[in-house]
Amino acid sequence: MIDFDHLDIKQMSVKELENLASLLRENIIDTVSKNGGHLSSNLGVVELIIGMHYVFEVNKDPFIFDVSHQSYPHKLLNKKHDIFHTLRQFGGLSGYTKPDEGDYFVAGHSSTSISLAVGACKAIQLKNEDRVPVVLIGDGALSAGMAYEALNELGDREYPCIIILNDNEMSISKPIGAISKYLSQAMATQFYQKFKKRVEDILEYFPQGASYVAKRFEEGLRLITPGILFEELGLEYIGPINGHNIGEIITALNQAKSMKKPCVVHAQTIKGKGYQIAEGKNAKWHGVSAFDINSGKSIKQTINKKSATEIFSNILLRLAQKYENIVGVTAAMPSGTGLDKLIESFPHRFWDVAIAEQHAVTSMAAMAKEGFKPFIVIYSTFMQRAYDQVIHDCAIMNLNVVIAMDRAGIVGEDGETHQGAFDISFLSAVPNITIAAPRDEGMMEKIMEYAYFHQGVFAFRYPRGNFILDKEFKSCQVNLAKAQILIDNQSDKAFLGFGQGVGRAKLVLNELGEKYASLIDLIFVKPLDEEFLKKLAKKTTTWFVFSDSVKIGGVASLIMEFIQRENLNHIKVISFEYEDKFITHGKTSVVEASLGLDINSLCQKIKSY
Repeated sequence: MIDFDHLDIKQMSVKELENLASLLRENIIDTVSKNGGHLSSNLGVVELIIGMHYVFEVNKDPFIFDVSHQSYPHKLLNKKHDIFHTLRQFGGLSGYTKPDEGDYFVAGHSSTSISLAVGACKAIQLKNEDRVPVVLIGDGALSAGMAYEALNELGDREYPCIIILNDNEMSISKPIGAISKYLSQAMATQFYQKFKKRVEDILEYFPQGASYVAKRFEEGLRLITPGILFEELGLEYIGPINGHNIGEIITALNQAKSMKKPCVVHAQTIKGKGYQIAEGKNAKWHGVSAFDINSGKSIKQTINKKSATEIFSNILLRLAQKYENIVGVTAAMPSGTGLDKLIESFPHRFWDVAIAEQHAVTSMAAMAKEGFKPFIVIYSTFMQRAYDQVIHDCAIMNLNVVIAMDRAGIVGEDGETHQGAFDISFLSAVPNITIAAPRDEGMMEKIMEYAYFHQGVFAFRYPRGNFILDKEFKSCQVNLAKAQILIDNQSDKAFLGFGQGVGRAKLVLNELGEKYASLIDLIFVKPLDEEFLKKLAKKTTTWFVFSDSVKIGGVASLIMEFIQRENLNHIKVISFEYEDKFITHGKTSVVEASLGLDINSLCQKIKSY
């Protein structure tokens, strides 16, 4: 057993490091099997992270993890072993990197790491410090343009920086034959790097003809290796190496460090390494709920209700079968968004464009211009990345696109970087955008049918997991900016719900009694049903607003703007939306309780008015 409290990784032999890798895997598998989390990606990078800690100084050199869902081994090695069992739990260790937990930078979205490294390099140079940023980035993250923007500058500036490319699906470049594999592995040796430098020096003194031949020889050597892309951008390249061979990793990282230049170390790894059930490209082991280690079967309580994502997927499939001009796109989340069913059924009409939200939106804008009806299906938190494209490429021309935002509201254990809190706020400010939300399965179908015929940009949001409501109310025909009265009584109070907020409001009414307040499903927040609200203002004085969104720029904010504009000053609006702070990780029900949004807390607050 290794004593983590007195662990000195730099004094360990390769054999001891291999034993350490096994121990880290055991710890990760045990904790994730209980708490859920990202499993296969972490098991695949254990040796790479051990190599980072062995060669570099974690307390001095910036360790930058792209997305950072693969940072569990780093957390264990970075003195978090004693609280690792609290991973992703409320009040416990985050499943991503966080500076207040001793990490260099926060991360949760993809492809930011190399840009962060460039900024760190500039700061290190200005402060004249002896430090080197170390980036761990996956091959999938290199599908995003931001990574290449950073690589372009890094190659030009030539700052010392190490980029470890974790290639777990060989999606960057597949070695061609035995000769290529031999030459690629040879590039990791000090001999090759010295040879290359000698060639460069000698070429300066060669006659023009001989120099040309020698240069073509070197270029020919590079053309049959995977490193040509990076070398053309001005970075050194080592690899591909075996990302599970600790000795080979340490050799490569030491060599890269000695170059004093930007260098890519290309490591080929196996996702799920060390837990045979999860090894390979099986997507379901990327992010998992609690499971039985021996069988690999989920031990999550079975819920018979369909998730909002599944409901969306089934409805879109029916619509696509009916309307041949419907097309769709997602950004590296085909199974998470339910678009995998559409891609399988209509491979020439639905696409996964990898981690490229900006490209996804703009490409669909062109399809709308050509007469198609695109459904852009992206998590709420990731839609933030394509905000400019929504404005510039869709809204200005008022194109007929549908933006379907999954994971709206609190998403639980993924925490601050993933909560879907802001989409109403940032989209409502944009002209030509209509915003709606379904309260249940029936309204999801009605809204999506309406979305197909809507002229202009139509956005709708829906939660992770299940709707609170299960067809308690009859679905109405959806018409632009028309709300629905679900419970009508003589109370001077009204509960105004939007999306999942309708279900929460209904649960509160179940406790307080249905005569306590009328219940309204807004359906749309942009535009609001102003005529209805004017009539409501004549018989009520207090409006309680329920929505899974932030208060600033949220549903209540839009309603209060309307009230002020119409001089309905007798109406008091109380918002049960999120306060102006980022929302931490933890089980959704626990997080909601911490925010005072559980049913008991809501009832107590409402009684106080």
